[in-house]
Amino acid sequence: MDQDERLLHASSFGAAAVAYAEHRPDYAQAAVRWALEPAPGSRVLDLGAGTGKLTATLVALGAEVLAVEPDPAMLTELRRSLPAVRALSGSAEAIPLPDASVDAVLAGNAMHWFDMAVAGTEIARVLAPSGILAGLWNVMDDRVEWVAGLARVSGSAAIGPRDTPTGWRAETADMHLPKTDVAARFGSPEQAEFPHGQRRTADSLVATIATRAGVLVMPEQEQEATLGRIRAFLASGPETARGEFTLPMLTGVLRVRRL
Repeated sequence: MDQDERLLHASSFGAAAVAYAEHRPDYAQAAVRWALEPAPGSRVLDLGAGTGKLTATLVALGAEVLAVEPDPAMLTELRRSLPAVRALSGSAEAIPLPDASVDAVLAGNAMHWFDMAVAGTEIARVLAPSGILAGLWNVMDDRVEWVAGLARVSGSAAIGPRDTPTGWRAETADMHLPKTDVAARFGSPEQAEFPHGQRRTADSLVATIATRAGVLVMPEQEQEATLGRIRAFLASGPETARGEFTLPMLTGVLRVRRL
């Protein structure tokens, strides 16, 4: 994905902020605990916080959390759902915090949007010595047969390599590194996966997939065709045709330490 395409995808969520808040999953608490385990303290920045899905998990775990999000509509939803959390307008490339002010920076389904040539320096600046940067991604468990079928029907724009456990490790292993000759600011990466799931119906799963960037930027006719294929697939499967079911998921974590 080139820079212009990345910016188009990254800026697509605001129009779907309410649906994003309603339908996107939270994060496995075990994954968040593992991400924070080596942090030197409890001050945590949720960077690219969206509508606060990861923020809410951090609050539940007792972290001293603040959130930074660039999109005004997403930030409005975050503030509505988590009014007690300090939530600031800003981006990974321009973080509105003082030097060494947090012990960990976490990014939920967001690090792939960061320009790490700039963001790496900014993240390192706001981290305390030995602070932790961790990216978290909720992925659909395509080791389950019907989930693999769903991924095939959906197409890579809706469910891409980073969205399933067979691909997310390779896709995110160097996500913390700048794509230029700027010096790396973080140490060797660690990755881990944690079981997760989300209760869905066929309709609400279609609504969830509709909030993905690759779907949001589709031309209307292509978007309708894609969601129609997904809806038909779910209607035809015994696991998903009637009532609620659990979508098998994993929360994958990439964790690095500030140098």
